[in-house]
Amino acid sequence: MSRGHRRVSAGAGAGPSLPTNPHASPPLHPQLPRSAQSPRSAQSPQPTSSSATSPKRRLSFGYGTNGLADLRLDDALALLADLGYDGVGLTLDHMHLDPLAPDLAARTQRLARRLDSLGLTVTVETGARYVLDPRRKHGPTLLDPDPDDRARRAGLLIRAVQVAADLGAHAVHCFSGVTPSTTDEDTAWKRLPDALTPVLDAATSAGIPLAVEPEPGHLLATLADFHRLREALDSPAALGLTLDIGHCQCLEPLPPADCVRAAAPWLRHVQIEDMRRGIHEHLPLGDGEIDFPPVLEALAAIDYRALTVVELPRHSHAGPHFAEQSLSFLRRTTGRTAAPRLEDTGPPEPDHTPSRTTDKARATPDAPVTPPPSPNGSPT
Repeated sequence: MSRGHRRVSAGAGAGPSLPTNPHASPPLHPQLPRSAQSPRSAQSPQPTSSSATSPKRRLSFGYGTNGLADLRLDDALALLADLGYDGVGLTLDHMHLDPLAPDLAARTQRLARRLDSLGLTVTVETGARYVLDPRRKHGPTLLDPDPDDRARRAGLLIRAVQVAADLGAHAVHCFSGVTPSTTDEDTAWKRLPDALTPVLDAATSAGIPLAVEPEPGHLLATLADFHRLREALDSPAALGLTLDIGHCQCLEPLPPADCVRAAAPWLRHVQIEDMRRGIHEHLPLGDGEIDFPPVLEALAAIDYRALTVVELPRHSHAGPHFAEQSLSFLRRTTGRTAAPRLEDTGPPEPDHTPSRTTDKARATPDAPVTPPPSPNGSPT
């Protein structure tokens, strides 16, 4: 069954709605039906469960396609729908709706229809490692010394905004990138708002929030850094926040549930995984140190309406297993009744591929830490 397409805000106290621009650029797909060109409703009907979150809002769960990189996109979407997910965090990448390949408009049109047929909502994510540069992870960034390189990254984000508008997405996710070794911090903080300005203009015209993610090891690494950017840009309505719950555990001074409450007015997208204090390593839910019930209760209490997306980009070798396991964990934690399950996907087989180096940022329990410099940025 298709979902409704009424535009909604991402949460209570989220500030002014994005203005409607009469001079907005036309969508990538003018032939799409009106329902597929409007952002989808981010909220399913509330259950009458007696769970901890039921007096508030029923949370909507998704899974990131960057954790299903070994599956064709259509197979990944079918899997998530069969498992009972509400939506998907779609990373634009060479294997999943390549944003640089020909016929993007037609491919996006087909994807919009497929999402509708499966009843999945979507947030567009832009954290693909090598989509712009096959030799430089997450490069180029919004902080690169070469203005043409910064423009390439901004251009990708603008294209992501257009795709998001045509898919009816909740938001577009992005991050700042790592400060180049030849760039001082003050210069980097001047480049970031300048590079994001045309992206925010496009987001305003499209009515799609741009949700910036604080990422360990990047220039914009913490909630405090997000507010520094917001103030530098004079708090545009289109600028929102992606809150990664694991990152809160890793390096924020507040516990993750308190981070949710502090972020509420700007919250447009949530990523969730487990993590340990001071170590930036995405772990399956339950394998780290996070106390999840208070986090999920906080999200429900602030009336958060967009997707909460499981973010396990290094677990694609057993993606179907971890997708099923993650949703089961979230349902147990919130008291939601499970939908009919697929045949058990079984435990994951060992991954015999060479292990990747993981950046680990160590912190004391009472203070955040700046991770050691890395040419590749974060492990995600």
